[in-house]
Amino acid sequence: MKDNKNSKEEAALLYHKCGKPGKIEVVPTKPHTTQTDLSLAYTPGVAVPCLEIEKNPETAYDYTAKGNLVAVISNGTAVLGLGNIGAVAGKPVMEGKGLLFKIFAGIDVFDIEVNENDPEKFIETVKAISPTFGGINLEDIKAPECFEIERRLKAELDIPVMHDDQHGTAIISGAALLNALEIAGKNIGDCKLVVNGAGSAGSSCTRLYMELGIKKENVVMVDSKGVIRSDRVGLTPEKAEFATDRRDINTLADAMKGADIFLGVSVADVLTEDMVRSMNNNPLVFACANPNPEISYDKAMASRPDIIFATGRSDYPNQINNVLGFPYIFRGALDTRATSINEDMKLAAVYAIADLAKQPVPDVVNAAYGMQKLHFGKEYILPKPMDPRLITKVSSAVAKAAMDSGVARKNITDWKAYEDSLNQLMGYDNKLVRRLYDMAKAEPKKVVFAEATHVNMLKAAAQALEEGICYPILLGNVDQIHRVAEEEGISLEGMDILHFRSESNLSKREEYARKLAEKCAREGYTYVDAIEKMYDANYFGMMMVESGEADSFITGIQSKYSETCKIAKDVIGIRDGFKHFGAINILNTKKGSLYIADTLINRHPSTDTLVDVARLTMDAVRFFADEPVMAMVSYSSFGADTEGSPLKVHEAVSIMQKEYPDLKIDGEMQVNYALNKSLRDKTYPFNKLTGLDVNTLIFPNLSSANTAYKMLSEMDVCESIGPIQMGLKKPIHFTGNDCSVRDIVNVVAVAVIDAAVQNKMTKSK
Repeated sequence: MKDNKNSKEEAALLYHKCGKPGKIEVVPTKPHTTQTDLSLAYTPGVAVPCLEIEKNPETAYDYTAKGNLVAVISNGTAVLGLGNIGAVAGKPVMEGKGLLFKIFAGIDVFDIEVNENDPEKFIETVKAISPTFGGINLEDIKAPECFEIERRLKAELDIPVMHDDQHGTAIISGAALLNALEIAGKNIGDCKLVVNGAGSAGSSCTRLYMELGIKKENVVMVDSKGVIRSDRVGLTPEKAEFATDRRDINTLADAMKGADIFLGVSVADVLTEDMVRSMNNNPLVFACANPNPEISYDKAMASRPDIIFATGRSDYPNQINNVLGFPYIFRGALDTRATSINEDMKLAAVYAIADLAKQPVPDVVNAAYGMQKLHFGKEYILPKPMDPRLITKVSSAVAKAAMDSGVARKNITDWKAYEDSLNQLMGYDNKLVRRLYDMAKAEPKKVVFAEATHVNMLKAAAQALEEGICYPILLGNVDQIHRVAEEEGISLEGMDILHFRSESNLSKREEYARKLAEKCAREGYTYVDAIEKMYDANYFGMMMVESGEADSFITGIQSKYSETCKIAKDVIGIRDGFKHFGAINILNTKKGSLYIADTLINRHPSTDTLVDVARLTMDAVRFFADEPVMAMVSYSSFGADTEGSPLKVHEAVSIMQKEYPDLKIDGEMQVNYALNKSLRDKTYPFNKLTGLDVNTLIFPNLSSANTAYKMLSEMDVCESIGPIQMGLKKPIHFTGNDCSVRDIVNVVAVAVIDAAVQNKMTKSK
């Protein structure tokens, strides 16, 4: 049996070697398939932008990739915890940094490994290649040379330059410092700081902390020789800057007595439990040595209960991770064409990151980290790296600081449009979602929430109220709802709670039972049957909508959809002109919105059912202000298989084309032909969707539709809104039993708009 270490080492090598070696590649961004494309990309067409740039070098940002291109440059003299391993050995790290730039901020990177240890020659090399780039990220260069290299390049180049090993750790730990001090109830100006490690990170962190309010006389820095005192002979200028005049301390243990803050950017296991115990009350310990911190998590937490602890590791709370900063700092700098990354921009990033940790955490973040409810506190002083809000919050703050401090060459005037562009860049473009919310806010409705004792349903009701999109009515036991709300910190103010099973609502149950019995008399309902059903939240809530006492109804997180669908058909009924109803999911993808049906209701649809689903989907897509381009899909294309589901789909397409000659619809076809118009048009030139991008897919059965949207959602290819009910007479909407709070709120927005539209239709009749 292989030991765990060898197994991990082999896995790391295989990861980098398998497929195409390395971690990054260059991908063309312009068409390049025809001779015309190539003549524009290279000779002779390329001469035109060259001459424009010659006349005005600033236009390089318009005609080339310069404005979104960063160089990650290293000479390999201080690689991670590996030391001076040389330029080429450091290349995997530089590629990895490039990967992080791309996935977190959409920034392209060329990694540049320079085989040069002489600072002057290294500086000249970087200056010589700088016209290629919009910014330069210096990486893994040893101290003290890194200080002079960065200083010179910042002074002599007109593009942003940042040594992330210095400033990245400073910025992220600075945000952690502000939040931890707030939790500890301490004034930064009164705090005593001990810094263990006098390299690039330690020096930069200390400078930034002093800008945040730490006083120089309260700083003690320690290196491998002990406390850095002003009477030590041979101090470098960088160490002399932080030397203490105190003569009563010589060791780290001496320095730790009465300290409020410990920052470790050194080596593992130099801090003991006794040292931590000697600190002031509510101490902050940031042990950032990698891969093992200055004191282990277990020992730190055992040392005293009032500690606030952070490390550089992802397997413990409060990870001080540079990826929270550098992608977004460069993003804001590039987008304003800043000439530098100055102190104002760094501080703006600090405050933006610190503030984000205090905001309610999105479900997508909780889900990504397997957490139930992250919230600001001792174990959550920094946002998580997968928080999608970082790119808009931090990049915008940095961009504003660049403009305010006078280093921006391009001003941003529409900040909402800028944030939209950032979201779109990263595939978080939720224009449709925002449009739904805006529409719902314009005419909020009374929405009944079944299963209100479920925490996700209750959170969704609270969030929908806060968003201003509805007036929630909660169905359930009053005491249970209050208990859940108290446990989760949910305010119930502004929400009505209806204990529908209580004696006080007997008359209402009787009234609803009579109405249901009269309506469904020929479906076998008696009054006795109906009164019993009014003890079911789904029956009672739907009857509230049917009776006009509420506008819409949300259920499904604890109910079987097959049962709730039957109840909806009995209580509400299917729209006139239809025999079936269905459900649609909207997938927000980087290529736009994709509508797919039927994702919830009809398991094995007949031809007639598929026709109804297609008709309902056509109306639904138009409801969401899109014009449907519809493909009805199957496992075969255009009559290749004449039995089973392909035949049903084929027949449904024929009916739809005959009844709706202006509708853009065709099929049956395999899904790859539906979504790849070049392939479709080349293989089947007779198709009626020639040249069009399909935005609507009708699947042949529930299994395939449900599988498709869930697979794409789980693979982070898209965000899914839905399922959204289509075809009932009134706004009854279902969620899945695995829906997040965000999913439910999105469905609530749809339900409110549905109610508003139906209300207008009723008044117009």
